Amino acid sequence: MARSPFLHPFARPAATAEEFITIVRGEGALVWDDQDREYIDGLASLWYCNVGHGRFAIADVVASQMAVLENYNTFDIFTNEPAERFAAFVAAAAPVPDARVFFTSSGSEAVDSALKFARLTHSLQGHPERNVIVGRHNAYHGVTYGGLSAQGLPLNQEHFGPLLDPIIRVDSHELADVEAAFAEHGARIAAVIAEPVQGAGGVYPPAAGYLERVRELCTEHGALLIFDEVITGFGRLGSWFAAEYYGVEPDLITFAKGCTSGYLPLGGVVVGDAVLDVIEADPTFILRHGFTYSGHPTACAAALENTAILLEENLFDRVPAIAEHIGGGLARLVDEGVLASSRGVGGIWSAVLPEGLAAPAVRNAMLERGVIARPIGASIIAFCPPLVITDEQLLQCVDALESSIAAMR
Repeated sequence: MARSPFLHPFARPAATAEEFITIVRGEGALVWDDQDREYIDGLASLWYCNVGHGRFAIADVVASQMAVLENYNTFDIFTNEPAERFAAFVAAAAPVPDARVFFTSSGSEAVDSALKFARLTHSLQGHPERNVIVGRHNAYHGVTYGGLSAQGLPLNQEHFGPLLDPIIRVDSHELADVEAAFAEHGARIAAVIAEPVQGAGGVYPPAAGYLERVRELCTEHGALLIFDEVITGFGRLGSWFAAEYYGVEPDLITFAKGCTSGYLPLGGVVVGDAVLDVIEADPTFILRHGFTYSGHPTACAAALENTAILLEENLFDRVPAIAEHIGGGLARLVDEGVLASSRGVGGIWSAVLPEGLAAPAVRNAMLERGVIARPIGASIIAFCPPLVITDEQLLQCVDALESSIAAMR
């Protein structure tokens, strides 16, 4: 059995090359492997391909930009037109008044940037002791050390040594736990970081009033509120950001994934005036943070075309259909005793399997039926399809789950 020279992320290093599925092409909500087997992409690859696969318009824009200027750094006095244009678009779309946008290449980098912005803001105000980050159980905030430390998935943190400190982790649903954290540590809390809808931890929408109350607590105690919208941003709930959907205004918003639909790596942070008023106050202050590819013009060109497609094709209007067919289909399976439970909102859903069924095994059975979904932990199957998915394909996703469970019982 051969061993691939490619060391895969979030996979078993001991797996042999024969155990991997080689995806070779995609179109819309479909992908094909090197054996010409067709699959419905029920997770938009990895929560990101909102406009679907095979968009030649994005490929053409990328090629045109690379032919003129593939990249040039944006440190210090340099800039480029695509970065300026996409920053203006995001700043206008975000429910954060007078925002500016800091670019990264990934969601993990965006989260670490937001955490640094929070600590920086308090330090510049003369309060370096305000360095506590409040995270939540079941949260996922990427794999670099800041987001890894703040998240609430212990298995991801094992074996990586001392993490960022101090971190306080609170319940994802019970406000009393959050209120207790502020009562004890409020004067030292720099920021609370929260996914409006927890994604990779199992798809958990917020409890009623939870996000609103966290906003109130942050305002009351002078802490910043960070929304991690790496998954929910750019249409997953039918709006540009989940902050708008829930009517809560954070101080910082992280984004990535859907901003280019994964056609090129790009992420960023929407930065509001609670931070800007501080870092702009001293005209001699230098922000000593950034990445080689911050504001990459080719990635920003891809993002501009991606957002144009979202608008021109009214793809946000597809979110109710995903909720109806996936969410409604999962609810039916719960009522029929096929599933233990289900949860979700808009275009992101999860099925909780009955006892005795392992999520990876169910995922494999669904692959045999031509549907890709994501196993999370031991008992959860997640769906987050491209917004271009058809009603028929949505129904096939639920049918594949149902028939896979039936075959395994």
